[in-house]
Amino acid sequence: MQAILFDELGLPAKLKTPTGQPSTNEEALEAIADDHPLPRLILDYRGLAKLRSTYTDKLAEIVNPRTGRVHTSYHQGAVATGRVSSSDPNLQNIPVRTEEGRRIRQAFVAPEGWVVLAADYSQIELRIMAHLSGDEGLLKAFQEGGDVHRATAAEVFGLAPEDVSANQRRAAKAINFGLMYGMSAFGLARQLGVDRGEASDYMARYFSRYPGVHAFMEATRQQAHRDGYVETLFGRRLYLENLTSRNQALRAGAERAAVNAPMQGTAADIIKRAMITVHAWLGQRKDDAHMLMQVHDELVFEVRAEAVEEVRAGVIERMSGAAQLSVPLLVEAGVGANWDEAH
Repeated sequence: MQAILFDELGLPAKLKTPTGQPSTNEEALEAIADDHPLPRLILDYRGLAKLRSTYTDKLAEIVNPRTGRVHTSYHQGAVATGRVSSSDPNLQNIPVRTEEGRRIRQAFVAPEGWVVLAADYSQIELRIMAHLSGDEGLLKAFQEGGDVHRATAAEVFGLAPEDVSANQRRAAKAINFGLMYGMSAFGLARQLGVDRGEASDYMARYFSRYPGVHAFMEATRQQAHRDGYVETLFGRRLYLENLTSRNQALRAGAERAAVNAPMQGTAADIIKRAMITVHAWLGQRKDDAHMLMQVHDELVFEVRAEAVEEVRAGVIERMSGAAQLSVPLLVEAGVGANWDEAH
């Protein structure tokens, strides 16, 4: 593949392996996907092959003969930020935005007389960012209950919210989420399909409109270098070993992790608190609802059809009350015959 892409086709090798060879990993192929059709085809093939080997071929083979169900294993200590991870099968890696991923989710069905209820925290990490940074603009956007990405686009582009175009909202969304993961101007430019200078302008405008976010990110980096760790809202510490590494790439990665860890770690704490509260509440009911899965910021239940509205209201109330932030914790819940329909 390396020979075909870089020798025969002469595509630019934008990323290298540790040994200095042109990389063909996902990030490297994404970087050249606009230069030739082949990298996109390879990425699509890899995505389909992974779905097939992990889910479509495997799920039927791992059905428990006693229960007739697939049972994943959850791990509390595998992810540094405290998020629960899943294996055998990994239920957290099924793509939700692709037709193929949605078709796999359709295989997760409720028994007769029951429905699937999926309750999801809306933009929880961005809400945590607003709370931790105390930025007035971001707090206002969430407290007013509107479309936060549209509100951000209006601030960045100096427009009234109703005048924001779909592309401007998409750019604001990429900035909102990208900054939490330490995305650079180069990364943002690649994601939006614009040049690096334009992406840098977007980020500069964003920070000028949301100065509290910039101040919070800088203070978090400094605190991480000083103490060697950052903390979640509830005081759980997340240690970052590579902050003092001589390797610039490792050090930069640790700094990005330092900024993101308080948000992702606090989100992990909140959903665990919600799971404990919801589990205790369900235990007091007449066996009409069961918690099935935790998938990132989402809890999935099976509920008797006649109890669905009561259970939906109770789950939303308890998930929304799992933490007290400066902005509302919004929970969206859907219902369907299968997991895909519940979205």
